[in-house]
Amino acid sequence: MKGEFLLEIGCEEVPASMIGEACGNLQELLEGEVRAAGILGDRRVETFATPRRLIAYCPDLLQAEPDRVDELLGPPRGAAFTPDGKPTEAAKAFASKHRVLVEALQIVRTPKGEYVAALRRLLGRPTAEVLAEIFPRVFTQLRFPRTMYWTSRNGLRFVRPIRWLLALYAGRVVKFDLGGVTSSRYTLGHRALGARAIAVKNFADYRRKLRRALVLIEPGERRAKILCEAKRLLVGKRLILRHDPELLEELINLTEYPTSILGAFDPRFLQLPPEILVTVMRDQQKYFSVLDRAGGLAPHFVAILDLDGDASGIIRTQHERVLRARFQDAEFFWHADLRIKLEDRLNQLAAVVFAERLGSYAAKVARLGQLASWLGKNVSADGRHADIQVLSRAAQVAKCDLTTQMVGEFPELQGIVGGLYARAQGESEPVAQAVYEHYRPGAIDEPSPTTLEGALLALADKIDSVVACLAVGLAPSGSSDPFGLRRAAQGAVKIIVDHKLKLSLPQMLSAAAAIVASQVNDLDTRGAPLVASVHEFLLERARYLFRETQGFAHDEINAVLAADCSNLVDVQARLKAIHKLRPSQDFELLSTAFKRIRNILQQAGNQEVWMARAVEPTQLQAGPERDLFEIFQRLRPRVAELRSHQAYEPALRLIASLRPYVDRFFDRVLVMSEDEALRKNRLTLLAHLLREFSTIADFAEIVPVPPAAAAMPIQEDDHD
Repeated sequence: MKGEFLLEIGCEEVPASMIGEACGNLQELLEGEVRAAGILGDRRVETFATPRRLIAYCPDLLQAEPDRVDELLGPPRGAAFTPDGKPTEAAKAFASKHRVLVEALQIVRTPKGEYVAALRRLLGRPTAEVLAEIFPRVFTQLRFPRTMYWTSRNGLRFVRPIRWLLALYAGRVVKFDLGGVTSSRYTLGHRALGARAIAVKNFADYRRKLRRALVLIEPGERRAKILCEAKRLLVGKRLILRHDPELLEELINLTEYPTSILGAFDPRFLQLPPEILVTVMRDQQKYFSVLDRAGGLAPHFVAILDLDGDASGIIRTQHERVLRARFQDAEFFWHADLRIKLEDRLNQLAAVVFAERLGSYAAKVARLGQLASWLGKNVSADGRHADIQVLSRAAQVAKCDLTTQMVGEFPELQGIVGGLYARAQGESEPVAQAVYEHYRPGAIDEPSPTTLEGALLALADKIDSVVACLAVGLAPSGSSDPFGLRRAAQGAVKIIVDHKLKLSLPQMLSAAAAIVASQVNDLDTRGAPLVASVHEFLLERARYLFRETQGFAHDEINAVLAADCSNLVDVQARLKAIHKLRPSQDFELLSTAFKRIRNILQQAGNQEVWMARAVEPTQLQAGPERDLFEIFQRLRPRVAELRSHQAYEPALRLIASLRPYVDRFFDRVLVMSEDEALRKNRLTLLAHLLREFSTIADFAEIVPVPPAAAAMPIQEDDHD
């Protein structure tokens, strides 16, 4: 028999940014608990959320825990029974303690020997009783960036004060207390539109009654309502809602019964750059911008109310009045800021602190200019052409907008408004574009800067922040990352890969560390340890990029990075080759052979010792041993030549064709021969083989796929 359970945590408004993660966390914890208790049926736990409630539901939990048999370990057999098998006082006392007959005691084998055991059958508890224990435990494990207490300093902590608890199983209340609130079958409707107590019988009744009380518990339903109403408002005016998925998700989590209204503003404000208008509407007011059919910004906006409408139009008028005031502020800031050239603001940056022990933004601008020039010269030396003058000028003015009134009021515009001011004040278009884009990408799914100079400026800015902050001990810890160093490192990696910048990471990081050290005299940059630490910090982000956005397997990434991780563009090229040839049988089996080689060398001592020796051909025996050496000698220069031209796929095909020779060697040759000269020569051969053919990828890191998934062997090349 099965029954439905329903849980609702009613509280004060939860911040929109925390709702999605809290919902997933509740589902994971609750499902894990009911599964561990053995009461989860065929259906998974579902979770929903609004600003005022977290909801969990499952239609078929079992009515009781499964019965179980506990094995209770007692004294050793020798202490419990005499040699002729009669129970001792120890056996009788153990049986009496656990209320079993002495005759029912059993002998069990353990790693420590034979012991007496009693088997006790326990009936499973009713599900309602189990849930009453599970729910409070789940609450204490829910994770939030910040929590609060509201009953006492030592009382329950939660993201917001809990106001009611609804908990039902099979239509009956699951009784428990939490933070001074006792569970019941009552919920509350919309705070402003129907905040009355509502008794519910089951989930269908709960959802139906809340909808009547103007609460839509499913985020998908709120999303559809917002989009459908907005489209209906705009279609007759030949207008289009500006696509903004992040704002849409935020508004879904800010409302329980969203209603769209269409507002307007004075078209004269369209003289301001659209980036400013959109930022004011989006980030300050949570409004959707509206586009005309040509794709330009229209003098309208869509606001989302957590109400059932605005029949009188009073709310729309109030929103228009507030937006007009915000636009007037932006208009004033725009014209006032333009009176001072960006370069004339440089001296003001000395008063803007970047970070403790790292000084002001004026100091950061100086570092930024040096590192950007270094990057420009190194990229240009690789065949790309970066305009060093553009880079230097853009680095000089990139942070000057931090002193403007516009950024002071709308910090979301930093960088963007700097580029707009640069363009309006007559800076060259490449300089303005580089400044405009130098904070990109802000996330893994955002685009990198479009120009080479913009990419190098953004890269310099991010690398300087990471190196400088890690040098003074400001590394992120846990969820705390006040300087956004993880985001900066992720952005730096993405820029390098997107723009195919063939830069040596250790050289770039060494240059950045030297620039920081030369500027801050009392700063210990720790030399090589700092570079190694930042290098690994970047590689963690590179692993994420290659795995999550480009689809490479975890072991493929490990194999390639183990071979060489200094150049991310080269890493990507080797990954593509590995991924393409991975399904072949020869490749998979060769990886197993290389792992065997590495294990043999590790057991035989320091690998470097064997690699430093030369193979002695006269010590090689005819057959598989000499065959492997000769094919190795023929393939080594060909693989090296292909590798030097980054022709990794044909190089890997050649390496994979070694597989039958390696297999025959291990089948017929005893590596650890009793003859010392033979043993050392064979270890030397394997060491050279491993070193020469592990420069593209460390094959030993590849995890073999099941045999059924293996493909046809790679066609062997003609080695003659």
